[in-house]
Amino acid sequence: MKQQPKAGAVWFEIPCADLDRAAQFYETILGRSMKKNVHPHKNMCIFPSEPGGVTGALVKRAFQKPGRAGTIVYLSCDGELDAVISRVSSAGGLILMPRTDIPGGYGSFACLKDSEGNHVGLHSAT
Repeated sequence: MKQQPKAGAVWFEIPCADLDRAAQFYETILGRSMKKNVHPHKNMCIFPSEPGGVTGALVKRAFQKPGRAGTIVYLSCDGELDAVISRVSSAGGLILMPRTDIPGGYGSFACLKDSEGNHVGLHSAT
């Protein structure tokens, strides 16, 4: 029997039409630099993470299109949820659901539409 994974997610991809615009959007709202052009095909920007942590990338590929009808990825912004939310509009995004507390002490979340039209979640444990 295979051992169960430690986390449900191991990687995520957020499709974009304009890689530079999308990277600027996420760098602005999260206040962190993306790892740009590290992939051999230079079609992705990787989100920073701690060693061993789950991360993902912005990707520009013909077979992946940005949009609101796909999977929602929740990005961690522990302790900074309100600050991140406050930067979304000026970075070219739209808040779809404001900060909402999760019952049972599981923190808070918000949802946004990014510069590419994707729906993305934000989560803070505090």
